[in-house]
Amino acid sequence: MAPLSRGLLLLMSAATGISVANNYFAQPLLDLLGRELQLSTTMAGMIVTAAQVGYGLGLILLVPLGDLVERRRLAVMLYAATAVFLLVSATAPNGALLLAGTVLTALTSVAAQVVVPYAATLAAPAQRGRVIGTVTSGLMLGALLSRTVAGGLAELGGWRTVYWVSAILVAGVTVLLWRFLPPLHTPIGLSYPALLRSTIALFRHEPVLRWRAGIAALSLASFNVLWTSVTFLLAGPEYGWSEGAIGLLGLVGAVGTVATTVSGRLADRGYVQRVTAIGSAALAASWLLIGAGESSLGWLLGGVIVLNMAHQAVLNSNQNVIYALRPEVRNRLNSALMTAFFAGGAAGSALAAVAWVRGGWTAVSVLGGVLACGMFVLWALERRGVRGS
Repeated sequence: MAPLSRGLLLLMSAATGISVANNYFAQPLLDLLGRELQLSTTMAGMIVTAAQVGYGLGLILLVPLGDLVERRRLAVMLYAATAVFLLVSATAPNGALLLAGTVLTALTSVAAQVVVPYAATLAAPAQRGRVIGTVTSGLMLGALLSRTVAGGLAELGGWRTVYWVSAILVAGVTVLLWRFLPPLHTPIGLSYPALLRSTIALFRHEPVLRWRAGIAALSLASFNVLWTSVTFLLAGPEYGWSEGAIGLLGLVGAVGTVATTVSGRLADRGYVQRVTAIGSAALAASWLLIGAGESSLGWLLGGVIVLNMAHQAVLNSNQNVIYALRPEVRNRLNSALMTAFFAGGAAGSALAAVAWVRGGWTAVSVLGGVLACGMFVLWALERRGVRGS
């Protein structure tokens, strides 16, 4: 098996970012999409939820295939399909077709979650935390900077330009991955239905997976509460920002990606549990700042930075814990973890839209804070269970 060179690691990191970015392009455009396609606020928010639902389906249905078929071929096919489905969104004449394109794009953009365990498998054991941190940094940068890119492109050429440009980028990445990824096939002798059953069965057989799946779900739910609702706050009368300005908030959030690399190195040194504890507490505390940001940009920016750093540290610690359980089923473990992760994210997006309509920024802040506190409680219960066993 070919070693993981620095150039290949950077390519895989960039590929995950470009892939996952497609699920977040709509967030700074919700107000614009609502006006142009005549969508209600709740319906516009459902575009974000649709992306999370599609991604969750892809995680449970497609990512386990990495333990069954040759991984380079799987990754390349998923990236190629994503490019095609982006064209559906780019040409959508109404909200229904945009929702369909969003779901299909999200379904196949789980290619990013094929690449992450791919990199973990290629990495030397002593460097696995750092490698996971690097690839995950690319993933999170894609998620955050997608908002900046989407806002800027929408101001230059309208919201459809965002999807046209992304389709071209994804097509380019497809070619590069086909050219440079080493073949990797670890056949397990299972049929596809048996593979899916074994993935679900991991929740029954691996108690640590259950705890970490719950922590992951609440983490992304809290994270998405902010990024789904902040568009409505910034586009409203208190701030009055344009789509381009709203997108720039992603640059602030991107500062938090430094936490992913740091947490990866700490995991290599045996401090993964401390990373989870500190990250969970910081995520809860960030909502105090975010709540004060309703009328204060300084508090809002501070809260966004803390929230993103905490969220990414928790994600990295979750992946390091899960990947260490049973390396031979790493794709299925990743599928189970990330399915719960994005199911929580979809719920957070849907709840955020409801909270905004019902109680404005105060309700949004309370919701995000409660979800984050739940993470810390789950981590404490996990540690208590481990010590008692």
